[in-house]
Amino acid sequence: MSDLLPVSRSSSSPQKIGVLLLNLGTPDGTDYWSVRRYLGEFLSDPRVIETPKALWWPILNLFVLSTRPQKSGEAYSLIWDRERDDSPLRVITRAQADNLAQRLAGDGIMVDFAMRYGNPSTRSVLEKMEAAGCRRILLMPLYPQYSATTTATANDKAFDALRRMRWQPAVRTGPAYFDDPKYVEVLGESIREGIAALDFEPELVLTSYHGLPQSYVDKGDPYERHCHETTRLVGEYLGWPASRLKVTFQSRFGPSKWLSPATDTTLETLPKQGVKKVAILAPAFHADCIETLEEIAIGGKESFLAAGGENFAYIPCLNDTQASMDMIEAMVRRELSGWL
Repeated sequence: MSDLLPVSRSSSSPQKIGVLLLNLGTPDGTDYWSVRRYLGEFLSDPRVIETPKALWWPILNLFVLSTRPQKSGEAYSLIWDRERDDSPLRVITRAQADNLAQRLAGDGIMVDFAMRYGNPSTRSVLEKMEAAGCRRILLMPLYPQYSATTTATANDKAFDALRRMRWQPAVRTGPAYFDDPKYVEVLGESIREGIAALDFEPELVLTSYHGLPQSYVDKGDPYERHCHETTRLVGEYLGWPASRLKVTFQSRFGPSKWLSPATDTTLETLPKQGVKKVAILAPAFHADCIETLEEIAIGGKESFLAAGGENFAYIPCLNDTQASMDMIEAMVRRELSGWL
């Protein structure tokens, strides 16, 4: 009877485990239409903009997408990787995936990366993994602090793609790691090393997290609490007094009330308070991107110095450094427990 059954596509090859690193996204270029496509997808996500669609759609299409792509395109052009003709976020995330693939090569694991908005799309990579024989897939959103606007929407996109698959793999999702001891250690050491490399001693170190509307937190999003906990744990790891690390929130958008204090206004007011030497990092991002390289490292510096500041330093994200990759590998192996 078994001879009459069709041969499974996977019966002639061993089943694989897939690990998919998920990040937010990036446009394919700095031109108007590339940025508009990216922003259109990003700002149409109901997880990101919770305004009722009937109200938000005309605002987005008639006003926001008519003007914002030019401004954002100019910002992207300042930090674009000209050698690779690509955005730093995609370059770094690809490097993270390649590095992790080398580390897990002996375990028969396929590693790749995808973007929630833009390319490579989550659906295309999941389909590639399924076609390669992956019957178990670990989704790893690279967001240390959980938010419905980041971790949840990245997983949503993956689940949307899986919903269309006739033969679905078994799936696990990696948790937020805002308080993971290894993450706290690696982040703390990156701060220690970043400051040691400076030719001045910062009077204050800002941990600037991507902002979120206050209403999202009021509805139950744990993001703000996760941000403060990360900074608290890092301060304890470094043995610093609480006054040396300050939490701020960046990237405000729209007229609604956002989490405070705001990074931009903080940088503008610190010199008036006698704080003229600062260092800043962005722990909400595991890879440098426009929000860190342009908004903070360029725009933040200009604002601080124009307000009377004397010394400003940006400490890079963890990116694909060896310590960062050691941490990512450890997290992935932990989440693959029972599959390997």
